Amino acid sequence: MGRAPLSDEDAPGDRPRLTFRRFSGLDRSGPPPPETQAGAPLNPWTIPNAIGFIRLALIPVFLVVSFSSEDGSGLWPALLFAIIAWGDYADGIAARVTGQYSRLGALLDPVTDRLLVASGVIVCWWGDLLPRWALAVLIARELLMLAAGPLYVRRGLDLKINWPGRAGVWPVMGAIFLGLCGVREIGAILLYIGLVLVIWATVLYIRDAARQLRERKSPPRPSS
Repeated sequence: MGRAPLSDEDAPGDRPRLTFRRFSGLDRSGPPPPETQAGAPLNPWTIPNAIGFIRLALIPVFLVVSFSSEDGSGLWPALLFAIIAWGDYADGIAARVTGQYSRLGALLDPVTDRLLVASGVIVCWWGDLLPRWALAVLIARELLMLAAGPLYVRRGLDLKINWPGRAGVWPVMGAIFLGLCGVREIGAILLYIGLVLVIWATVLYIRDAARQLRERKSPPRPSS
C-alpha cells in the first residue's frame, strides 16, 4: 500500500531468499534495500511503519504509567517498556516478510529506539533504579545521536548501523528493563556492557560521516 514502484534491478525476485536466518534477523548480509537509502521516497504507509507509529505512541503511555508508580518500577512499566522494545524486532520481521521497506522506516526506527532509551533512563534516574553516572553517560550519547539524525538527513548521508551499535541495543534495553523490574545489580552490569558498545558505535558513526563528507568534497580522479 503506497509502495514506490520498483525498477527491474530492484524487483522482488532479485531479493535474497527469505531463509529462517534472514527472517529472524540473524543474517543481515548483502546491501541494504534501495528503498531505505538516502533520496528514496519516505513511503510512510506500510505495515512495518504502522508498527513503528504504535511504538512511538506508546512511549508517552510508558512515561505516564511509570511516574504513576512509587519509584518507576513495577509490572506495568516493565511490560510496556518490553512491548515497545520488542516492537522493533516485530517491524523488522514485517518488513522482511512483506518486502515493504521504506526510507521513513529506516529513519523512524532508530529515533524511536533512542526516545525509548531516553524515556527509560529518565524513569530509572527518577527512581534511582540504576547507577546515575552511567545513566548520565548513556543519555548524553542518545541526545547526541538524536541531534545528529536531522543532520544526516539534511546532508543526505547514509547512516549504516554498525555491529557495535546493533550489539549494544539489547544490553542497554535489558539493563533498563531489569531496573524497572527492580533487579538492580544485574541491570547495572548489563548497562556497563551496553555503554562500552554504544560509545564504540558512536565513534564509528562519526568516522563514517566524516568519510562520506570528505568523499563529496574531494574532486573526482581523472580516468586513466
